[in-house]
Amino acid sequence: MSGAVSIEITSRDGEARAGVLHTPHGSVPTPTFMPVGTKGTVKGLTPGDLENIGAGVVLGNTYHLYFRPGVEIVKEAGGLHGFSRWGGPMLTDSGGYQVFSLAKTRKINEEGVEFASVYDGSIHAFTPEFTTRVQEDLGADISMVLDECPPPNAEREYHEASLRRTARWAERCKAAHTRESQSLFGIVQGGLFPDLREESLSLTTDIGFDGYAVGGLSVGESREEMLSMLSLVSPNLPSDKPRYFMGIGDPVGILEVIRLGVDMFDCVLPTRLARHGSVLTKDGRMNLKNAMFRRDFSPLDSECGCEACSEYSRAYLSHLVREDELLGHRMLTHHNVHFVTELCREAREHISAGDFEGWMENFKRRFSGGE
Repeated sequence: MSGAVSIEITSRDGEARAGVLHTPHGSVPTPTFMPVGTKGTVKGLTPGDLENIGAGVVLGNTYHLYFRPGVEIVKEAGGLHGFSRWGGPMLTDSGGYQVFSLAKTRKINEEGVEFASVYDGSIHAFTPEFTTRVQEDLGADISMVLDECPPPNAEREYHEASLRRTARWAERCKAAHTRESQSLFGIVQGGLFPDLREESLSLTTDIGFDGYAVGGLSVGESREEMLSMLSLVSPNLPSDKPRYFMGIGDPVGILEVIRLGVDMFDCVLPTRLARHGSVLTKDGRMNLKNAMFRRDFSPLDSECGCEACSEYSRAYLSHLVREDELLGHRMLTHHNVHFVTELCREAREHISAGDFEGWMENFKRRFSGGE
């Protein structure tokens, strides 16, 4: 593999680990939350906003960028970095999750997957070689193999066949990958079956990648089931490679996966909540559409130093979201991304101090209303 991206672990507390992710576009302290920029932008935030917040890695979505504006346009602009003007590290998924979530319009075979575009219904095919080439053209620091993400309630036989096909696709992705300035991560699947998770872990690590993701979780199963599967996989991934959990963004969930040794994670939850008028605080979620905030002139969160909390009252922000004003969406998004970014910073501090577990339990009690 190219080794364009690497991780340096500086502290451990149990399975939890703190370190630094090194990439061609800068180094990022870990564990780190990665904001999702589906179509080349984190909704409502500028690259300057993200830099001020302290965001590290930003995600792009291969499926959507392939269709709009088209990979050739992005490539002509100098890749996603040049096109979006974000100078920090970036990661692109393979588009597999979007393809497989559209179960009614796709057909899977050994070669890849054929599907209908959500934009115009036209028929397209993604193969391991094709998605690898598209991601190389997009130019992010980290690309992902093409995998299948089966629903958690699928039969064991389906998961068994799927994980083995995913491993064969992963081998093809690695063979097709040529961009030295970009790392390629493998993905462990296997559903909620411990032995299948272990098989997928073995197959994926035997191929060898620059980093490893745990996929197929946080897709409808219980939190207990999710953590049980992650506890089987994460500690057994190569300790000198980055570990990425795909799709976790609630504060308690973030801390739970950090506790199990995850370095990187992403989710649309913080930005999606903001667009629906909700913010994250250490005392839980707060919905600014509630009538109680109409005459509340206190800061949004007195413990937060972000732009929204420093400049505006709850009453004003409540007014903005009630009226569907763009500034309201932007400020709540700014706060939520800032909140989860700061949560990761605090987690790193407590891992380094050796008291992560106790701090996490105190946070969970307060967040759920226990304090």
